Amino acid sequence: MSQPLKLLVNGARGRMGEAVIAAANNEPEVVVAATVDAGDDFDAALGGVDAVIDFSNYFLTDTIAAACAREGKRLIIGTTGQQNDQIAAVREAAKAVPIVFAPNFSVGVNTLFWLTRKAAEILGPGFDLEVVEMHHRHKKDAPSGTAKRLAQILAEARNLSYEHNVSHGRRGIVGERKEAEIGMHALRGGDVVGDHTVIYATDGERIELTHKASSRETFARGAIRAALWAAHQAPGPGLYDMQDVLGLR
Repeated sequence: MSQPLKLLVNGARGRMGEAVIAAANNEPEVVVAATVDAGDDFDAALGGVDAVIDFSNYFLTDTIAAACAREGKRLIIGTTGQQNDQIAAVREAAKAVPIVFAPNFSVGVNTLFWLTRKAAEILGPGFDLEVVEMHHRHKKDAPSGTAKRLAQILAEARNLSYEHNVSHGRRGIVGERKEAEIGMHALRGGDVVGDHTVIYATDGERIELTHKASSRETFARGAIRAALWAAHQAPGPGLYDMQDVLGLR
């Protein structure tokens, strides 16, 4: 590679933004050419970069995606919590530029995504499905984007619907567990970076798939890997995730 990929880190003063900058400083193929956070001029910073890594806030996603599409900049979105209209804006922007939009950039978590689907397919409908996640006390959205994706994968494997078949916690006299149900449970406390467990339970046995992150560095390295992939391997404009980046499709 003749010149390093010039990155704009959006949300640079947040926990993940700082981790991305630190990881970029150890990666010779990229350079942080600009940083932006609340109150800074995002559009002005776009001019001198090749790609944007965004770990800011979900309510900015549609604006950021539109700006990157307009200026022809590759976009890596690690922020979670987007609503349907914001996701639609990302899909529209991906018609112009490559966008990697992932709930989690960890190689380990994306392996968990793959294993979750395979286990659901192998075990079949006789196993009850539950997802449990825990994050630090400061996390604003629940369930986490990663937990939501795990439940979506389970729903796809069972021909179910996330909207209609996922049960977010249980309280009161809820009756027996429904067969077409995926349990979802979000825990918050302390400084937990991110724990996710998928449980497959049936009479006489139980399987648990768990990933625990102890450092944000793994997410930061994954985001940089995604930016390099989008710059050099993506076939063109389109919406991708880490399964594409890692060749797990």
